[in-house]
Amino acid sequence: MTVLLASDAADGVRTLTLNRPGRRNAIDAELWDALAAALREAGADRAVRALVLTGAGGAFCSGADISRPLTDRHPLHRMRTLSEVTLLLHELPFPTVAKVTGVAVGAGWNLALGCDLVVATPEARFSQIFARRGLSLDCGGSWLLPRLVGLQQAKRLALLAETIDAEEARALNLVTWVVAADRVDAFVDDLTARLASGAPVALAQTKALLDEGADRTLRDALANEARAQAVNFATADVWEAYTAFADRREPLFTGRWAVPRRTESDT
Repeated sequence: MTVLLASDAADGVRTLTLNRPGRRNAIDAELWDALAAALREAGADRAVRALVLTGAGGAFCSGADISRPLTDRHPLHRMRTLSEVTLLLHELPFPTVAKVTGVAVGAGWNLALGCDLVVATPEARFSQIFARRGLSLDCGGSWLLPRLVGLQQAKRLALLAETIDAEEARALNLVTWVVAADRVDAFVDDLTARLASGAPVALAQTKALLDEGADRTLRDALANEARAQAVNFATADVWEAYTAFADRREPLFTGRWAVPRRTESDT
């Protein structure tokens, strides 16, 4: 039996691989459900410090699978699963990396954009293909694109459904790095090892602050930053960082809660 979504974990890094290479990893109903379950599981696993989303067989994802006939199920019900996956991915409390080889189209591209960082090979191709399918954007594309490229470029990509290459995607801030195919695995392994070695509580809060910051006033952002730093100072990681700096060594971050216990002198 073919595993539609492969999940592997090593050294705090969870890798989810879309595994329908015969369909260029187009996502059908079963794969949407599997992806939602895998993201829920990863988000609840305290051992996970970073996540990689990728595809098998030389493609990332060619979007939602439209090869099967439409059912009489109302589209709103189908869209709930897509929306759930989008939110689960976006709200994971640790850094996420999309490793894109081959095509990333439609919902597939928006899943990649929903990751915190995107690594693509030069062969990668991207398209907001929805307009050519008589559809509008989904999987968060209408929210992600204007934030990343500005309103005019977002409209160009969405209305014309053009296909762009990895270098243009990087120029538009839609790809973080372009890495040769023979080096991309090692690059992503090194990148995620660095992310996984970071202070987990601090990285989770920094990610949330950045995601929320564009929709907040400066006053709101400062208040959120103050609350986040208070939480950080309640972990052992801050003191570990100070000690490691003094000892001239690399810190070992754990995210452990370390509020000092009250003593008689405190009362």
